Amino acid sequence: MSPRTRILDAAMTVFRRQGFRRSSIEQAAEAAGLTRQALYHHFKSKEALFRAVIERLHENALAAEIAAAEAAEMAGGSLADVIVAAVTAKLGTLADSLDGSPHVEELFSEHLVQARDLYQKSAAAYGEQIATTIARVCRKQGLALNGGMTPRDLARCVEMAINGTKSAYPAMQPADAFLRDLEIMLRTLIAGATSPAKPRTAGPKPAKRPARKSAKKSSGKSTKKPARQNQRDRK
Repeated sequence: MSPRTRILDAAMTVFRRQGFRRSSIEQAAEAAGLTRQALYHHFKSKEALFRAVIERLHENALAAEIAAAEAAEMAGGSLADVIVAAVTAKLGTLADSLDGSPHVEELFSEHLVQARDLYQKSAAAYGEQIATTIARVCRKQGLALNGGMTPRDLARCVEMAINGTKSAYPAMQPADAFLRDLEIMLRTLIAGATSPAKPRTAGPKPAKRPARKSAKKSSGKSTKKPARQNQRDRK
């Protein structure tokens, strides 16, 4: 384990136990088995250490989202199955990292204060990944998005569904109830946004040209001379 990884693991434990405001560099250094000076060699302040913890947390959540989407797709899941699996894995990773902490709401609040730029960056990465997944699954499963919607549009709707559910569950707690209600909302959203793609119809067939006649029609008049006239001509 690298010194940086050991520091981040220790810092996560301290932040969960003490919250952001009551924690200190000294506590993180002690938990990592380092001196304060050694920790300052890697991070110049408690705020910088907190940002590094948050950044790693978002990276882990994105990796969990990608892996869950691929697994659900390989298992033959529907688009709703794939998106629910991806979102649940991402949010579950975030929730599990703070599970049991008495400072969950404070940490989420400080996360937006100390690392808003990281939050915005990760949100953009999550949205791009969901849009890519939607486009790929729709193509493979022969689905069309209704109303002229694009994969990016549907990904934005997924993000709005997540934010809407978060408003009912501060800090995503209790996690089980939050994820259950979010799944219902996501499945309802995707059911209304997709339909089987219509098969492409072939263009109109060219009109058949009338067949050319191999011989001209006869005039109907006989050119054969009568027998008596033939006899007179021989005479």
